[in-house]
Amino acid sequence: MKVLIAGGAGYIGSTVASACLDEGITPVLLDSLVRGRREYTEGRIFFEGDISDGAVVDRIFAEHPDITAVVHCAALIVVPESVADPSAYYEGNVAKSLDFLGHLRRNACDRVVFSSSASIYQAEDGSPVDERSPLGPQSPYARTKAMCEQMFADIAAAGQMRVLSLRYFNPIGADPKMRTGLQLKRPSHALGKMISCHQEGTPFPITGTSYPTRDGSGIRDYVHVWDLAAAHVAAIRRFDSLLTQSEPSMAINLGTGSGTTVRELCEAFNRVVDTPLATVETEPRPGDVAGAYTSGDLARQTLGWVPTLSLEEGIRSSLDWIPLRDEKLR
Repeated sequence: MKVLIAGGAGYIGSTVASACLDEGITPVLLDSLVRGRREYTEGRIFFEGDISDGAVVDRIFAEHPDITAVVHCAALIVVPESVADPSAYYEGNVAKSLDFLGHLRRNACDRVVFSSSASIYQAEDGSPVDERSPLGPQSPYARTKAMCEQMFADIAAAGQMRVLSLRYFNPIGADPKMRTGLQLKRPSHALGKMISCHQEGTPFPITGTSYPTRDGSGIRDYVHVWDLAAAHVAAIRRFDSLLTQSEPSMAINLGTGSGTTVRELCEAFNRVVDTPLATVETEPRPGDVAGAYTSGDLARQTLGWVPTLSLEEGIRSSLDWIPLRDEKLR
C-alpha cells in the first residue's frame, strides 16, 4: 500500500510517515518546506512543492499511480500568527486545500484523511466533548479547520470525495525511535513553555487559577504524537469500511479520554525531571478558556484505537528529543 502525506516533513506528518513505514505502508511525502524540515524527508520518497500546485500533484500520481489514499497534514498552525495575519491562514489552509482536493479528484484519488483540530469545539468550561458537541472556534486558525471540514463534507456529499477528519487534541512527545519530533525550538504550547522555563531556571506561569476545573487551572487532553500516528494508520486501514457512498464523511476525536489540568501537567513534569519546576500563578491571557478533553468512545469503536503511551512518556520523549533536534536540524 502507498499513501501520499501532504505536509509530510512537519511534526505530525513525519511521525505518521514513520508509523506507516513501520506498518509496511509506503509514504510519499509532499511538502513546501515553509515549516517542514528537509531532514525529515531523508531516505523517503519526497516531492517539494505546494499542495495547490497542480503540476506537482499530477507528477506525483504519474510517478506513483498506486497511491491509494492521502493524509492531509499540510497547514499553518500557530494561533497568534493566525490572529496577526488571518489572510495568510485562510489562503494557506482553506483556499489551497480546496485546490488540493481538485487536484486529487483529477487524479482519481477519493480517499482523504484530514488533520483537523479539537480547537474547533466551544470548549469553554473544562468539560468533556464528543463529536456531537457544539463548535465554536476561537481563532482564525481554528476557523480554517472548521471551514475545511465543512467544505470537505459538502464535496463528499456531492459524491466527489470521501473524507475522514481526525480532530487532534494536544499532541506531545516524539517518535519513540527518535527519527523526528517537534522542530520548533520555542513552541508556544504549555509543555514547550515548561521545558523552556525549566532550562532557563525561571518559574512557569500558570495562567488562570479560577476556571471551573478540579483545581482551578485550565484543562487539556495531551496525547502522544506516536499514538496519533497509530490512529492514522488505523484510519488508512479501515477507510473503506468506515466511509461509503451513503456516509462519505466522518469526524473522529483523537485524545486520551481524560483531561489533564495545568497543575497536573506540572506535577507530571516534575515526576520526570530531576530538578523540580517552579511555578507562579498569573491572570488568564486574553482569549484563554478553561479547555476541554474528549471521551474517545468513537475512536475506539470505529478505529479500534486507544492511546497506549502515558503523559509521562510524552514528557520524557519531548525532553529526550531536544538534544537530538539540535543535532539533526542543521
